[in-house]
Amino acid sequence: MIVGRKRFPENFLWGGATAATQYEGGYDKGGRGLATNDFLTEGTADSPRKVSVILKDGTKTFLDRELAIPEGAVGYIDENAYYPSHNATDFFSHYKEDIALFGEMGFKCFRMSISWTRIFPKGGIEGEQPNEEGLQFYENVFKECQKFNIEPLVTIFHFDNPAYLADNFDGWYGRETIDCYLRYCKEVFTRYKDQVKYWIPINEINVLRGYSRLGCREVSAQVRYQAMHHLFVANALANKLGHEINPDFKIGCMLALSGIYPEDCKPENVFGALEYRRRALFFSDVMMRGFYPSYTEAMFEDLGVTIVKEAGDDELIKEHLSDFLAFSYYRTSVYHTGVVQKTDTGGQHGAKNPHLPETAWGWPIDPIGLRYVLNELYDRYQKPLFIVENGVGMEDVVEVDGSIQDDNRIEYFQNHISEMKKAVCLDGVDLLGYTTWGCIDLVSSGTGEMKKRYGFIYVDLDDKGNGTLKRTKKKSFDWYKKVIRTNGEDLSN
Repeated sequence: MIVGRKRFPENFLWGGATAATQYEGGYDKGGRGLATNDFLTEGTADSPRKVSVILKDGTKTFLDRELAIPEGAVGYIDENAYYPSHNATDFFSHYKEDIALFGEMGFKCFRMSISWTRIFPKGGIEGEQPNEEGLQFYENVFKECQKFNIEPLVTIFHFDNPAYLADNFDGWYGRETIDCYLRYCKEVFTRYKDQVKYWIPINEINVLRGYSRLGCREVSAQVRYQAMHHLFVANALANKLGHEINPDFKIGCMLALSGIYPEDCKPENVFGALEYRRRALFFSDVMMRGFYPSYTEAMFEDLGVTIVKEAGDDELIKEHLSDFLAFSYYRTSVYHTGVVQKTDTGGQHGAKNPHLPETAWGWPIDPIGLRYVLNELYDRYQKPLFIVENGVGMEDVVEVDGSIQDDNRIEYFQNHISEMKKAVCLDGVDLLGYTTWGCIDLVSSGTGEMKKRYGFIYVDLDDKGNGTLKRTKKKSFDWYKKVIRTNGEDLSN
């Protein structure tokens, strides 16, 4: 039984979330420039995506995304390869239809990202003029949202480095990228100051993927964490700039925050879980509290990392904090001494939890973990939170009559929303909203597949890019519509 506040706040922002690299498409339309994701081919759970590159000696080849990209390599488009992000599920051509469907579901909020190279094809290098076609496209998108009283929640940078900046400045490892990013921020903050209130400067900053080179995952710790420092500075400067342009802006930082449990009460595992968790939370510590915590000194020493700062960096980070903490939650994980721990899309990932069921892709399903993480974060920061990604990937079956009976997806959301309600109504967590990941089917960020579907809306597209792109409501569409209409009171299927 819920006591205390018995309902979600009346202004609670129910909705869904997407990302341009997985949803927008139109990679070569409207004056858009190339981004690092444009060189990623499809893959599978067992076969990592490839990056198509031209090596320093002129050789054209495909390299494993999980490995380091050789010095001097640049991306290129191979006409015989399939790149899922090029068309994705084509929001670029279907935005009016899709937003109308979101409006029909009753969305109060739609989280989306702007494609950086649609605004500045080269990333905003000095003297570059913004692309008016790109600016107008997003203005049209926001106008459609206004028709249905949908509040946009805009991610400014979502894993899509401009290729020009990757080639010339080594992505975020190069300090020059900060200035380019701020020119981009200034353009979108100014253009959309009356259409967008909620902003996220950088997606899942703690994943540290694709922030240097051509989106490869395997780069040295020194490169990763130096790029991270540049992102912290950029985030603070974006907060400063945004609030100067419109003091009513709400600008939040965003992390991937799965929960971490120790395997047992063995002291080494309990402290190991704490230490591992701090390797994710220190990112939000910096952006929410304004300084590198004391424990990072030993962490960087262990990693062999020396952060190079410029005069004034620490002061900027301290003075321009995030207004709220947004995060993605998909799973929890277990810390066990001796098990390799990593951080990827979906958050930190360690040992398996024998007490939890898993998805077909091996991600544990832990609704109570969501309540746990909400309390952990609110107790730590005492600032508003925003769940901007939560969902389950599964293979949907189209029945003979054309329907998609996704009861397993409904059950997943029933359980997670129920625990979220306890956190808000019983524990007193200040939660701004909840946007489910992949409210419409998208290509997978990890593999580029379509069969791993998250949405309430089915898109006719297969793993090789074949299909009509027809939109079809799944059973969960009407279920989520009811949840929003009742402000989370009716979760029945």
